[in-house]
Amino acid sequence: MNKAILEGLLFVVGEDGLTIDQIKDVLNIDEDSAKKLIRELKHDYEDETRGLRIDFLGNRFKLTTKFEHRKYYQKLIENPETNFLSQAALETLAIIAYNEPITRVQIDTLRGVGSVSIIRKLVAKGFIKESGRSNLPGRPILYETTHEFLDYFGLSDLSDLPKIEDIIKENNDEDEDDSDLYTSKYKEET
Repeated sequence: MNKAILEGLLFVVGEDGLTIDQIKDVLNIDEDSAKKLIRELKHDYEDETRGLRIDFLGNRFKLTTKFEHRKYYQKLIENPETNFLSQAALETLAIIAYNEPITRVQIDTLRGVGSVSIIRKLVAKGFIKESGRSNLPGRPILYETTHEFLDYFGLSDLSDLPKIEDIIKENNDEDEDDSDLYTSKYKEET
């Protein structure tokens, strides 16, 4: 059962990965047991019928895709039928465009949910790029939009984006119009 939990934990943390200490703490096991679990799960993923593997990168264990399948992942990203932007991707792009350069944690805070996979997809599509490191503790990666982003949305530069104040005013105007939906012009006869 702990092996299944570890697999789920690795999935949930995504590219952040887990340290041995985190595995020990979360599963309430000793270091030898944690290492044994990792070895067993890693062995399970070595089977050629599996598309994932466990790598030790940056002192953390991470669930990653198999390198030998990379041409299929690239094909998916480049396929026009699957090359659309979800609502979450558009939301993330807007946050980056209006606040760049920005860290992933800042994006997550503004969205209220994790954005690791969306950021990875937007980088792969060429809409955002790493633009350096923040001076915040841990020196997290900063992200900003690219020329491909501007081209895709028909912008010459970021100043062509709608002003936040205009968007807020427009939304407030729509809310006022919606108020009539809740007040009837007809009165009940008593």
